[in-house]
Amino acid sequence: MPTAARSPGHTLATRLAARTLHGMRIDVRFYGDLADLAGEALVTAPMGEPRSVKDLIESVGVPHPEVALILVDDQPVDFDHLVVGGERVAVYPPFHELAPSSAVSVLPDPIAPRFVLDVHLGTLTRRLRLLGFDCWYRNDTEDAELAQVAVEEQRILLTRDRQLLMRRVIAHGYGPRSSDPDTQALEVIRRYDLAARIAPFSRCVNCNGEVAPVAKVDVIDELPPRTREAFDDFVRCCGCRQVYWPGSHLEAVDGFLSRVRSEARTG
Repeated sequence: MPTAARSPGHTLATRLAARTLHGMRIDVRFYGDLADLAGEALVTAPMGEPRSVKDLIESVGVPHPEVALILVDDQPVDFDHLVVGGERVAVYPPFHELAPSSAVSVLPDPIAPRFVLDVHLGTLTRRLRLLGFDCWYRNDTEDAELAQVAVEEQRILLTRDRQLLMRRVIAHGYGPRSSDPDTQALEVIRRYDLAARIAPFSRCVNCNGEVAPVAKVDVIDELPPRTREAFDDFVRCCGCRQVYWPGSHLEAVDGFLSRVRSEARTG
């Protein structure tokens, strides 16, 4: 990651001296949906001892993985930059189209779109697996294990628990804003620009294993009588061995897929 530029006139000593002019406070402006996380677009925070800008941003409820760019007095800085009070801080979410040409992003290098989800996002897990995305999920996992999996397996952490996202070891993460699983899936697709990577029905929604076509004759003994008569095309999970076929739910699933493909590209 490139080193953030710093203005020679903004040394720590200079900024400490400026506190007498501006008082023990600091203005932080949040852009995009970060303002929703902070509660308002412009936050004036009290200042005591000098603190890192990461600590400042997270003190008002914005987890660092949600942040792409930080400007302090119009200069790009990293999360460890110390603020003392009196500065003007601007905090930006990821840019999908246009970004300042001189911007120094605090986002880490991109990783493959593989996810780990907390225990409260089981339905979102199924939605993302349905779209073909690799999702690690267990319904009895503690926060420490989720963070460990995110780090060791290089996965993107999805959770609505902001304190979990604020753990320093978490580099890649996102907190879905909506409580509706379909909308949450759309948020994730947009956030990581995944519309072109959607591969429906390529992954088992139950165990996360990949699925592959299987001959009807090889699974016929596992099928309900009506299914044997009505369907000829089947796939089997390479992990849990679950057999899938086009069922009555396909119309609802097709509706979800159509919405994702349409809104993910235009949202």
